[in-house]
Amino acid sequence: MATENRINFWRRNVKVPGSIDGTPCLISSSIQPVYGAQHPPLDPRLRRTFPKEASKSNFNNLKSKKPSSFHEFARSTNDAWDIDDEEDEDFLAAHAHHQSQPPSLHSSPPLQQSPGQSLYQADNADRQTTNRLTPPGAGGPNPLEEHEPDYEEEEQQEEEEECGHINGRVVKSSSDAHLSNSSVRSTLQKSLPVRPIIPLIARISDQNASGAPPMTVREKSRQDKFRQLLASPNTDLEELRKSSWSGIPREVRPITWRLLSGYLPANMERRDLVLKRKRDEYFGFIEQYYHSRTDEHYKDTYRQIHIDIPRTNPLIPLFQQPTVQEVFERILFIWAIRHPASGYVQGINDLVTPFFVVFLSEFVEEDVENFEMAGLPLETQRNIEADSFWCMSKLLDGIQDNYTFAQPGIQNKVKALEELVSRIDKDIHGHLKRYEVEYLQFAFRWMNNLLMRELPLRCTIRLWDTYQAEAEGFSHFHLYVCAAFLIEWRKEILSMVDFQGLLMLLQNLPTIHWGNEEVGLLLAEAYRLKYMFADAPNHYKR
Repeated sequence: MATENRINFWRRNVKVPGSIDGTPCLISSSIQPVYGAQHPPLDPRLRRTFPKEASKSNFNNLKSKKPSSFHEFARSTNDAWDIDDEEDEDFLAAHAHHQSQPPSLHSSPPLQQSPGQSLYQADNADRQTTNRLTPPGAGGPNPLEEHEPDYEEEEQQEEEEECGHINGRVVKSSSDAHLSNSSVRSTLQKSLPVRPIIPLIARISDQNASGAPPMTVREKSRQDKFRQLLASPNTDLEELRKSSWSGIPREVRPITWRLLSGYLPANMERRDLVLKRKRDEYFGFIEQYYHSRTDEHYKDTYRQIHIDIPRTNPLIPLFQQPTVQEVFERILFIWAIRHPASGYVQGINDLVTPFFVVFLSEFVEEDVENFEMAGLPLETQRNIEADSFWCMSKLLDGIQDNYTFAQPGIQNKVKALEELVSRIDKDIHGHLKRYEVEYLQFAFRWMNNLLMRELPLRCTIRLWDTYQAEAEGFSHFHLYVCAAFLIEWRKEILSMVDFQGLLMLLQNLPTIHWGNEEVGLLLAEAYRLKYMFADAPNHYKR
């Protein structure tokens, strides 16, 4: 039924952006934007993908209606991940039919991007204000609307010229093609406020949104304290946890994470021996099991992993390197076949990335985001891979019920979040209920991915410093972090007065410019909530 509705949609909208003579480009239909801090939303004013004037009246009529229910909304939208094999085959068949036609005279080679260029950096100048703390749909004048030239007459021709073929797939060229006119670009740059560029990974431990200096006297003192703790013959893990709660200096984070996750022993004399034994054990698993990825029993698991890997942090060049993607495939496949109770579940792929980046930063001083993994010695690459596998395994051991059949752990946590919010902020809870927004519709991803889709990677790593310092950080404290995270957007949530606006806001919270300062305040509020409710769960149960 879903496939039939999609086909009818394309028949009715033969002039939608991304189509050639009524035949949809594959990228327009099979790849949909994924929202979140790591996947910034595409600004429709820059990409020019909004409807024509003829369809605007229909859109206004829809907005004038009362807020629709979730079921009505679900019939008119598609989730970014709900694209199954059957739908892919339909669009591939449509694309094959299009290729059988004579090639268009307007087709041109696709635009190329330099291999080391970060998409985040390339588009930052044009997107700096799209992820500010202003909620989607907020009122007020828009400087873009005052300066924007009229593209209506040229839009269809430009879209046809920007569709090219790569390896038999039709792709859409960069949105910068619409802004190639130098006068338009200069006008836009003048109208957009300048915001300092914060890298997604580089200088994670000392970068914050206020632009503080990278190393203060206090940070130097904290770093010395960590070095003293780590240099002792038997590291005091309790003291190390206390020091780590408010953040771990970048230079000592790799060894600290190995200790706090339980991967390394506290005794210094045993560490080298344990590291060698565990790394050899992991690559023993590779030799024993990895060849079975093509077997009938495991091929579906490997296929899903292979599909999900390119989706992992797609805007960071590091994770698009073939060497890195092969590392992730081995880690996830070995973990899946060694944990048959859950197997591989979408979302686990995200949980590898913080460990991988932290252990890689031990050998990289420059920008990690654009570092070439293949430039490291093979032995170093193997060590990073093995350490990432074991630390991820330790994390998942504590939250495995999140990924078993029917994911009961996540459902229980979402229910607990709803009960907690109903006690600490009745206005937000009542507002969500009034417009039929279920907590499962937005909080499922918060629990499944541990807020990794909602925060930049640098913030996730800082958050995990505290999670590993807490006794049950990933399984228990995360609930209070999610509650504090929801309350953080109280003003924006209460300003939304329809189901669609609320859901889009909650699935696309503007955190792209968050840093250590914002994460620290979030954790402080979460600790306050935990102190009030953790030892008295009946306080938030009706």
